[in-house]
Amino acid sequence: MAQIFPRNANTLAKASLVLGVVLVPVIAITAIWFFVWSDWSRHVGERYAPGQPVPYSHQLHVGGFQMQCQYCHNRIEEAAYANVPATETCMSCHSVIRTDSEKLAPVRASWETNTPIEWNKVHDLPDFVYFNHSVHVAKGVGCSTCHGNVAAMGEVGAWKVNGLFMGWCLNCHRNPEEFLRPKEEIYNTEWEAPENQIEIGLQLKEEYGIRSAHQLTNCAICHR
Repeated sequence: MAQIFPRNANTLAKASLVLGVVLVPVIAITAIWFFVWSDWSRHVGERYAPGQPVPYSHQLHVGGFQMQCQYCHNRIEEAAYANVPATETCMSCHSVIRTDSEKLAPVRASWETNTPIEWNKVHDLPDFVYFNHSVHVAKGVGCSTCHGNVAAMGEVGAWKVNGLFMGWCLNCHRNPEEFLRPKEEIYNTEWEAPENQIEIGLQLKEEYGIRSAHQLTNCAICHR
């Protein structure tokens, strides 16, 4: 009977087995690496916006009524953390405005029972990362640099626009002049860097007393 397979069939079979053993783990590891370092794994984007007990709209309050960030997050200039607003803050307006709105029922219930509203975190850094909001605000880093244009975010409240990877933070610490803005623009969520940002940024870096890149990339700055 004539030979069915060519003489090199055994060689090809052995080579394919070897390649399979080598390539499959490489492909799997590469796929895992891309997933771990992707925005998708960090839940970046509107589709990952967590539901909130109250359908608060940044678009309405910040974009429409021009309320500044620190009215609700009133400790960002003095504390390490950015506090969520207390029910008292909400009721300072809503005790007289839209007092019968069904959407605001959780706020009224919180006020009547003296029970805090349990807001869901959007930006939740790991416990081994230390981030101080007050320092960044004082040194010319605006809210939208990390949080995006919240004035355009609707009733989902807010969502991540950055994955907050370590490399992303280090890029700013190594090159702060690319991100610094005048203090009157800190709370402008629509701010965009001008064409001469580097020139202005270097001036602000000196004015704000920003540390050197060597100091800002010291491990102890963010890991304490």
